[in-house]
Amino acid sequence: MTEKEQNRAPLFEALKDYHSRNVIPFDVPGHKHGVGLPELAGYVGKKVLEIDVNSMECLDNICNPIGVIKEAEELAARAYGAEKAFFLVNGTTSGVQAMIMAACRPGEKIILPRNAHKSAIAGMILSGAVPIYIQPEINEELGIAMGMTVDSVLRTMEEHPDAKAVFVIHPTYYGAVSDLAAIVEAAHGYGMAVLADEAHGAHFNFHPNLPASAMELGADASASSTHKTGGSLTQSSLLLMRSGILDPSYMKTTLNLTQTTSASYLLMTSIDVARKQLATRGKDILGRLLEIVRDAKAQLNEIDGLYAFGSELVGSPGVFDFDDTKLGVNVRELGLSGYDAEKLLRKEYNIQVELADMYNILAITAVGDTEESIGSLVAAIKDLAKHHRNGDVREITRGMLTNPEIVVSPRDAYYSSKKPVKLEESIGCVSGESIMAYPPGIPLVTPGEMITREIVEYAKMLKAEKCMLQGTQDPYVDTILVLGR
Repeated sequence: MTEKEQNRAPLFEALKDYHSRNVIPFDVPGHKHGVGLPELAGYVGKKVLEIDVNSMECLDNICNPIGVIKEAEELAARAYGAEKAFFLVNGTTSGVQAMIMAACRPGEKIILPRNAHKSAIAGMILSGAVPIYIQPEINEELGIAMGMTVDSVLRTMEEHPDAKAVFVIHPTYYGAVSDLAAIVEAAHGYGMAVLADEAHGAHFNFHPNLPASAMELGADASASSTHKTGGSLTQSSLLLMRSGILDPSYMKTTLNLTQTTSASYLLMTSIDVARKQLATRGKDILGRLLEIVRDAKAQLNEIDGLYAFGSELVGSPGVFDFDDTKLGVNVRELGLSGYDAEKLLRKEYNIQVELADMYNILAITAVGDTEESIGSLVAAIKDLAKHHRNGDVREITRGMLTNPEIVVSPRDAYYSSKKPVKLEESIGCVSGESIMAYPPGIPLVTPGEMITREIVEYAKMLKAEKCMLQGTQDPYVDTILVLGR
């Protein structure tokens, strides 16, 4: 990879050239360069809608790229150390689903951590793959799941040598990184593909003080959310891969099963420009970000009742490495839940963090953050700690639920007859749908699993905390679909 070639943004350049020609459009979209949607054009700017265009010869086509999209994807592949890159316009969700569908046929096994995102569940429903879950390590002080240990993965491989793939979260939502290189070596010894959910690691490849990227560590494929930490627009991502166990041509075919034929050029162009910025300026941007975030953590850790966690966790179970751009803060010694803190920050300080759980808040920092923005966050958390203490320390009652029994595969459960029952009456039934807190989108129960009292009580506790639950047809999660008539 040379900086000179990475200074190009071929799709962006082609789009600007198209815009300069003032083409009279008689193709879709129907707003016709914003003329048909004046209210939105007036607010976001005419140019945004003028470059919201459709596939054409000069702008290439995402389903079969042979021109500027192909060039842009090749530059992305080289920037990320991959053999092949695919632009995604339905988020990393579509990449995770495609990876699982490309690696597993119906009835074949996939090894994955229980704290995998709901997109992995969807991937198993679509592919017919059968999950072999690994319980991730739990940090008892923080009450959150970390990564998988190599030993737990090795044991599971030995028990299920016929599995076709191992799915790894790289990193977890909170920044913990498993020993992916060792997992790759072991998996490849069994002929298993390694699939990485790199939703929160799109920046890894561009600074030496960050964890190594999935491609660098030998993963066969990774889905990377450039929109989360890389700077591109929401819903834009990359699917990266190398050939060998997986076939790039088959991956392309798999993507085309579900990917739109009307891909947004705003989204794709944002990937192109974000890749250019990361490849040419990422080291400087991310180096400064690391300095600011580490200083922020040091400031917060001086406040009684706060713990901003980071790379000091390296070496603890399930933490081989850590992404120090993640700003997680444990607030339980304030007598507050993470949900309490999140609401206070939003309502009283006009600050929105990424997520909250029972004991922590998580702020995502990325290429768009500055010393001023992070300074505002630090000041708000300090003030919250000063004025909103709420009694005794909140004791951690549980970090993560025990893996439920899998009765039928997610796909079979999805297509089975189902009936609604009250949540309290579902204990002992086989779930026909998922319950998950979003964010982060990690399921309490998934289709095909036995519903336990522990699951029901945990769901009720989350509801009481006003946590956003989803996955059920009932938007209030008062009922759940279970298998049966």
